[in-house]
Amino acid sequence: MAFALPPVPRDGPLLLACSGGLDSTVLLHRLAGEPALRARGLRAVHVDHGLHPQSAAWAEACAGNCRQLGIELQVHRVTVIESGQGLEAAARAARHAAFERTLAPGELLVTAHHRDDQAETVLLRLLRGAGDGLAAMRPLRPFADGWLWRPLLDVPREALQAYAREHALHWLEDPSNESDRHDRNFLRHHVLPRLAERWPQAGLSLARSAHLLAQQADLLAGEDQRRLARVQGLDPATLSLPALMQETPPWRARLLRAWVAGLELPPLPGDACASIETELLASRPDAEARFAWAGAVMHRWRDLLHAGRERAPLPEDFTVPWSGLEPLDLPTGDQLRLEPAAAFDTPLRVHARQGGERLQLPGREHHTTLKHAVPPWERGHLPLLSHPDGTLLAAGDLLVAGSFQDWLTAHGTRLRWNVGAG
Repeated sequence: MAFALPPVPRDGPLLLACSGGLDSTVLLHRLAGEPALRARGLRAVHVDHGLHPQSAAWAEACAGNCRQLGIELQVHRVTVIESGQGLEAAARAARHAAFERTLAPGELLVTAHHRDDQAETVLLRLLRGAGDGLAAMRPLRPFADGWLWRPLLDVPREALQAYAREHALHWLEDPSNESDRHDRNFLRHHVLPRLAERWPQAGLSLARSAHLLAQQADLLAGEDQRRLARVQGLDPATLSLPALMQETPPWRARLLRAWVAGLELPPLPGDACASIETELLASRPDAEARFAWAGAVMHRWRDLLHAGRERAPLPEDFTVPWSGLEPLDLPTGDQLRLEPAAAFDTPLRVHARQGGERLQLPGREHHTTLKHAVPPWERGHLPLLSHPDGTLLAAGDLLVAGSFQDWLTAHGTRLRWNVGAG
């Protein structure tokens, strides 16, 4: 029983994500049976997470099927490290990182998500209080240097099972799919079957709703970007509070989510916008208010909102000499360097902030304190550069003293503080 594949939506070769399970095994066989797809380039990738004693058997199942069909397969073995979001999320992050390394520019990563997966995703996001997220999985979206294509979103799992039986395909079942511990499995084994007893078209209806919601979200996306441009600062990681407060609360919530998505930060939790309204937008400008989620953080400072990844501060006792000739790696993973390299007249001291530091900026007679020039959360991981006599010369590359700027100009170089570059 063959099922129809939609036209490939973009030019470029195909890279199939092959797990060794039913869905990707069927899609591998179906794609390999299309001469035109072979001609444009078709290969497969398998990620072994090493989380199950039999994981090597899944890789071998993929390898055996690919050999039989004459399809090139790459296998990546990854280490899954939990970071507070759960093992499933950590495995997904490791898998996606492997896909990103494998995908060639312009190539389409093809996954075997089907209509039943889409219905499960809609229910999961509904239960988590999602908004635009109810659009669930898109058939095509940008991914790494190429695209992610899901050609089976209109195909029910029963059609894949029938195809596999007809063609006597070999696949392996992941034992974890039978466990009710995971929310998706609970929906798959208990909720969706009960829904189908009463409403046989429940899966189709949920998938159709996802499609309609995706259309509505796309229509709103253009207006999101127009309004976001009016409130976003010169630094994309900032928003103007006065401009944002001119929007109605529902639009403020949409703009906050669009802003966070554009910065490639984790999506805001369902109740985050309400918390941001009360904890940040309604706080005093000098309150140093913050809202943290999933390794990211949003701060209010004066009339701006700032968003970014949580970052560790420099150790309070950190201090090292630096000649300027080589890049200096910092404990935070940042790096100080001169571009191009140059030797200081005498080695300077790079150190953590202790408090009360002041420096004289170019063209100014008075000294500026870091407290008044640098947001509070930046000060802890800001590397300070001082002369051996204690004179502060620079705070990262955010603030540079006039005398030090003169030295940099005379030597044809500039100071760079590369965040996360070490």
